[in-house]
Amino acid sequence: MILPDSFNPRAGAGRTVSVLTIGSTRGLNSGAEMPALGLGVYQLPGPATLAAVKFALGMGYRLIDTASLYGNEREVGLAVRESGVAREHVFVTTKLWNSDHGYDRALRAFDGSMKLLGLEYVDLYLIHWPVPGLRDESWKALVRLQKEGKCRAIGVSNYTVRHLKELMGRTAVVPAVNQVEFNPFLYQKELLDFCTDEGIQLEAYSPLTRGDRLGHPTVVEVARRNSRSPAQVMIRWGLQHDLVVIPKSARPERIRENGSVFDFELSPDDMRKLDSLSEGLRTDWDPSDEP
Repeated sequence: MILPDSFNPRAGAGRTVSVLTIGSTRGLNSGAEMPALGLGVYQLPGPATLAAVKFALGMGYRLIDTASLYGNEREVGLAVRESGVAREHVFVTTKLWNSDHGYDRALRAFDGSMKLLGLEYVDLYLIHWPVPGLRDESWKALVRLQKEGKCRAIGVSNYTVRHLKELMGRTAVVPAVNQVEFNPFLYQKELLDFCTDEGIQLEAYSPLTRGDRLGHPTVVEVARRNSRSPAQVMIRWGLQHDLVVIPKSARPERIRENGSVFDFELSPDDMRKLDSLSEGLRTDWDPSDEP
C-alpha cells in the first residue's frame, strides 16, 4: 500500500482501518496490487469512455473497469496508451461475457478483448456472470491464461457465497476478486466476511445505487456532518469496509468528486448508521437464484 507522508488512521465499524490515498492498493492472492478506487465505464459510449478514462488517469485514478459487454474496450485501451501514464501503473480489468463461456470459447473471447484493448496483458480478467453448466470450464480457461502470463489476476463477478463455494470445491486456484453490487443499501455482510476469510478481494460496482438513494436522509445527514457530498460518503463507506470501489461517471466534475475521498474519514458511529440502511436494494442483476 502506498502511504502518504503523514499517518492519519481512518475509523471503521469493526474492521482494522489503515490510511488511504488515491494511490492505495489492495493486495490480491495472485500477488498483484489492485487500486482501491477505480473508474467504471459501464454503458458509456466510445467517445465518452475515451474522455472519461483520460481525465480519470490524469487526476490519479489507476484502475479502469471495462468488459466485453460494455462495447468500449477499444477506447479504454486507447485512453491508457495515450494517457502518458506508464502501462505498469494502470490496472485494467475486463470480463468474459455469458455468450463466450466454455473452455475454448473463453480463450477466443479473451484474445478478442486483448485485440480491442491493444494491450500486451490485462491486469484482471473476470467471469462476468455464473453461467450454469459452463462456468467451471470457463474458469479452467482463465487459470490457463493466468499461467501463461496474459493476465496478472483472475476472478469472478456476481458470484454469491454458494457459487464461490462450488468453484473453490473444484479448483485449486481461488479467485482473486469477486465483483458484485455493493453499497449501504445492499450491504452483503455474509458475502464480505466469506471473501475476507478466503482471501478474495470484494469489489463494489454500483456503489452509489445509480443515484437512487443519494437523497436518503441518513446519507444526507452523514454527508452534512462530514462536509461532504452523499456520493463521497457512500464511496468512503465502501473503502472503509476494505472494498475496491468503482463508481461510474463520464462527467469530469463527478469523476473528480468521486476521487476526492481521501482527506476525511467516517466515524464508527457513521459507519454503523450506514450499515443499518441495508434493504436488499438491487439496481442491477440479482444472481441469488442463478443455479
